[in-house]
Amino acid sequence: MTGAAIMIAGAASSCSSTQGQDSNIIDRPDYKSTTGIFDIEALEALGRVSSPALSPDGTKLLYGISYESVEENRSNLDLYVQDLKDGSISRITRTAKSEGGATWIDGGKKIAFMYPDDKGQPQLWLMNPDGTDRAMASSEEGGIGGFLFSPDGSKVVVIKNVKYSQKAGDIYPDLPLATGRVIDDLMYKHWDEWVTEVPHPFIGTFDGSKLTETTDIMADEPYEAPMKPFGGVESFAWSGDSKKLVYVSRKKTGLEYAISTNSDLYLYDLESKQTSNLTEGMMGYDTCPAFSPDGNRLAWLSMERDGYEADKNRLFVMDMTTGEKTDLTTEWDYTIDEFAWTPSGKQIFFIAPYQGTIPVFSIDTETHEVNTVDEGEYDYTSLAVADDNTVITMRHSMLRPNEIYSISTSNGIKRLTEVNDEIFAQIDMPTVKRRLVPTTDGKEMVAWVVYPPKFDETKKYPALLYCQGGPQSAVSQFWSYRWNLALMASNGYIVIAPNRRGVPGFGTEWEEQISKDYPGQNMQDYLAAVDDLKKESYIDAEHIGATGASYGGFSVYWLAGNHDKRFACLLAHAGIFNTEAQYLETEEMWFANWDMGGAYWDKDNAAAQRTFATSPHRYVDRWDTPIMISHGELDYRILASQGMMAFNAAKLRGIPAEMVVFPDENHWILKPQNAILWQRLFFRWFDKWLKPQAE
Repeated sequence: MTGAAIMIAGAASSCSSTQGQDSNIIDRPDYKSTTGIFDIEALEALGRVSSPALSPDGTKLLYGISYESVEENRSNLDLYVQDLKDGSISRITRTAKSEGGATWIDGGKKIAFMYPDDKGQPQLWLMNPDGTDRAMASSEEGGIGGFLFSPDGSKVVVIKNVKYSQKAGDIYPDLPLATGRVIDDLMYKHWDEWVTEVPHPFIGTFDGSKLTETTDIMADEPYEAPMKPFGGVESFAWSGDSKKLVYVSRKKTGLEYAISTNSDLYLYDLESKQTSNLTEGMMGYDTCPAFSPDGNRLAWLSMERDGYEADKNRLFVMDMTTGEKTDLTTEWDYTIDEFAWTPSGKQIFFIAPYQGTIPVFSIDTETHEVNTVDEGEYDYTSLAVADDNTVITMRHSMLRPNEIYSISTSNGIKRLTEVNDEIFAQIDMPTVKRRLVPTTDGKEMVAWVVYPPKFDETKKYPALLYCQGGPQSAVSQFWSYRWNLALMASNGYIVIAPNRRGVPGFGTEWEEQISKDYPGQNMQDYLAAVDDLKKESYIDAEHIGATGASYGGFSVYWLAGNHDKRFACLLAHAGIFNTEAQYLETEEMWFANWDMGGAYWDKDNAAAQRTFATSPHRYVDRWDTPIMISHGELDYRILASQGMMAFNAAKLRGIPAEMVVFPDENHWILKPQNAILWQRLFFRWFDKWLKPQAE
């Protein structure tokens, strides 16, 4: 890739779209490093690359790049098209709001995307591949949440919300201003919202320019399709003849929904209007359906056990003629994140956590043989298949955010974008090393250690233990815009990131050990990693901190009462402090039942009793370490009251403590100014306690 590509992707690039003169447009910032290190300003200036879509003829690539405006406290995504023959890049939108879900249609002659109408409601839009002839193609009341065109282009399934719960005015029309929500079952809230609507699939006809006559194929059903809160168009698959649609749904409500992960794949026949369940009797999550190129087989991801949301994601294939189902991954002891068919249907590309990274693999659909397509000290995410040997994907590491790559089994790896090279050219980045740590039960654990820029092993550095959330989330070569280990290291800390028990990528036994054992072996893994690194002369053993979010926040709270003077300072975000309260405060009860073992009042349940007997709040009498706490008030997964309880406990115990509460954030801190505030407070806190006063 040439330097010209960087200029085209930047703020100075030209744009053929006529949507261009809005003063609220967010362009690439004119970043100039004043420190020469990776700091908060550099993090916020980075362009964030979205998943690429390959044109039908394989010659062009469509993707988005978003930038943040700290002043306007928002971000915006614009679209780019890259010619894969000559490498040239054209920016095709320059608008005040993001173009979402962009994809190729009509054989690559048009691009379809979502954009707000005059009422601010997302609608379906079309434009030429150069950004011209931009026109709105739908006018759905309330807007749409996603779309997927049928193979013949004559139909579109769109996601629309339908009413779910009642307000007081629905029962008593003479009280139209009453604000009370009438609740008679569970799942009245989910992640960061009160559940007043649920998404449904609507199928409409498309005449080449307009979407019309959309019909709810789940009319009068109170179920979600796709499933909230993260489901999207990956929950749908059109049959090759465009006459049938497969969709994902968990057809349960209330208490039944709250305790079950049993989703199924449903086949809807557009002609007969009949629906059939393709995965009846398969009790866990069934998700991500995708027809083979010839339409004769359907692949999907399937978990085996009901109630276990972190179960192994198996790759299943169904023969659509016989109905026979085959698990391609019976001999593969790792969970799969994402997959895509090759054009011949003989292989499937997939990505999966594996030994501390997330490589690209392929699996033979006949022999079930798994081969590594590419692996290294980086992670892959997203798959756009070009041919049987080539896939377009995104790659990141702890030191670099996503860029787009082409991987070919015959022609090797080619980097296609250089969105952020200009920024990284101005700064010195940390280094990352893999380390094998002996555990207390005689095993070896992979830990990532991130060293500050210009690391000098003759000096001493304060250290931070990073505690992963999830709890079953990979500690791979991840890139985060908040839990950014490179940013921590660039501020002068050595960061220790252990792949403790419970994370995927090391086999089923390693991942499942954490369930019903939150304060058990995985906590010993954390302490083992700290003890192992403390042996190094360059670690300042008197100035080590621990930090994490969600289950990582739980870890910090638990370690606060069980660390035996290892830590000088702690910081927990959105963590579970009181597991008994959490059991009744959270919404997805399947999670609490599986990971905690059940209800705290079930006295005959040994696993549950062990969980609640070792809740972090029961060790407050041992707290002796300064602690900072942060939480979002819109977090309905782990309520802000958990953080407030921990803060109050610390202050009542006379422990130095600080708390920041974000009234407009959920489980994650997303708004740009809040994100910057959080980072500043993060380093202010750790610098205060972990960095000795300058001589």
